[in-house]
Amino acid sequence: MKNSNETPESVNPQERIGDWVLYKNNHLIAFNKPAGIPTQADKTGDKSLLQLAEIFTKSAVQLVHRLDRPASGIVLVSKTAKALANLNEQFRNRQIQKTYLAVADALPAEPKGRLEHWIWKNGQTNRSVISTEKGHANAQEAILEYQLLGSSDRYHLLEVKLLTGRHHQIRAQLAAMGCIITGDVKYGARRSNKDRSIHLHAWKLSFQHPVSHETVVLTAPLPVDSVWDAMGAFLEKS
Repeated sequence: MKNSNETPESVNPQERIGDWVLYKNNHLIAFNKPAGIPTQADKTGDKSLLQLAEIFTKSAVQLVHRLDRPASGIVLVSKTAKALANLNEQFRNRQIQKTYLAVADALPAEPKGRLEHWIWKNGQTNRSVISTEKGHANAQEAILEYQLLGSSDRYHLLEVKLLTGRHHQIRAQLAAMGCIITGDVKYGARRSNKDRSIHLHAWKLSFQHPVSHETVVLTAPLPVDSVWDAMGAFLEKS
């Protein structure tokens, strides 16, 4: 298995999809999605990971969960209706553990903590709005836990455990506490990354296999760029 190291401009998705496979069997397939690839079809018309997965497997498949286009990391795809129903139930019961890595441009006030907000999506701007009170009819509870893993002169690496799965949740909640993800101009970053990615990576995923019931733990290698290369050293120490 090769790392998902391509930048969005260098990716030829149909040729490289096989290199992104982290895990596969008759029921599931997991990909290490590069930044810049949409998880599902969007208005750009670019090939989505779902479309590429169907080309790769030569069969109809369904997404188990989603990942923002400018982010990278694990995306799980179901090959069977039985597996999809089981995994959806695990998500509803919060049995699936999702761990992300985020590179922020500022230190958090505390090295570790739990963020609890109300969140809702502004459809006109495609941004999520954060509040400490339920001030909107469509607001949902958003909860995550974070821990600072290390800092360089300019950047700070956070491990984020997502306890609810809301639209742009990590991006919006970290920005709300003053730790904007690098490159994420939608949530206040001063500049975009050259490849329009953001430094948010779906790093680990733990779940119960829907048929064998064995625990599956997946880890997605980091993308390769100067920022992730520098931050990777802190993972070796943690």
